[in-house]
Amino acid sequence: MSETLGFIGLGAMGAPMVRRLLEAGHRVLAHDLNAVALAAAVSRGAEARGGTAAVAAEAETVLVSLPTPDAVRQVALGPGGLAEGGALRLYVDLSTTGARVAQAVAAGLAPRGVVALDAPVSGGVAGAEAGTLSVMAAGDRAAFDRIRPVLEVIGANTVFVGDKVGQGQTLKLVNNLLAATSWAAACEVLAMGAKAGLDPELMVGVINKSSGRSFATERFAAGPVLSRRFDFGFRMELMAKDMRLALEEAEALGLVMPTCSAAKLLYGLAMAQGAPGADVTELMRVTEGWAGTELAAARRNEA
Repeated sequence: MSETLGFIGLGAMGAPMVRRLLEAGHRVLAHDLNAVALAAAVSRGAEARGGTAAVAAEAETVLVSLPTPDAVRQVALGPGGLAEGGALRLYVDLSTTGARVAQAVAAGLAPRGVVALDAPVSGGVAGAEAGTLSVMAAGDRAAFDRIRPVLEVIGANTVFVGDKVGQGQTLKLVNNLLAATSWAAACEVLAMGAKAGLDPELMVGVINKSSGRSFATERFAAGPVLSRRFDFGFRMELMAKDMRLALEEAEALGLVMPTCSAAKLLYGLAMAQGAPGADVTELMRVTEGWAGTELAAARRNEA
């Protein structure tokens, strides 16, 4: 059953999600500050609207996919934001904002009769393009059940985390903190192996069939790093933002997380040395520089 959906945020994750919704037969009213991104969505069948309030004036359900908690708060509650749109009844946040922002936005929308679901996604750009994302939704169960068919268009692994807004965010942050920390450790040990003379391609291949394997070694090292493309499609600064949000939540819970905190420091050092907008896989390049080595697939001559 097709629906009229609003969608705010047409970046690396939002654009392919909108494409999948359109291909599934939904009408999508879209907005993004980037005119090129908005035009690309329109070329695929979306309808452009001049602002977030304009989207929410027509669409009862609006999904957002935005890079930072501040952007989410501004789009939802700021001047000209979704709260000013009279048609809006269900707000679905696919971004990674942290539980406290999700709860604040839900509280700000509730007096206007809007139900909020936090539904962060995991799986990267490739997952967004393939519709295989994990969607971790929390909030009103009836609202989730109603919107679930839409979410399953973008997320093959769509789950209901709990009835408290923010629980989806917490699960996403737990996931990303583990992924980020695993990648930091992988960069260090892979640089160690390369420095000791191990063939990088052989080393990564063996690890990915052994107990050391992880998403980081399988999806970061095996493709983007060994090929030297560094093109997984997720910016290092966003991973560092997710780590910061996760550790802030841990601190609020009275937890000490020394391993994850040390990994966060590594990302900070890498960003200080790297180019703005660097892909998360470029953490390997920075680690290589410190080790004086390089992790690359051998360029074997064809017979």
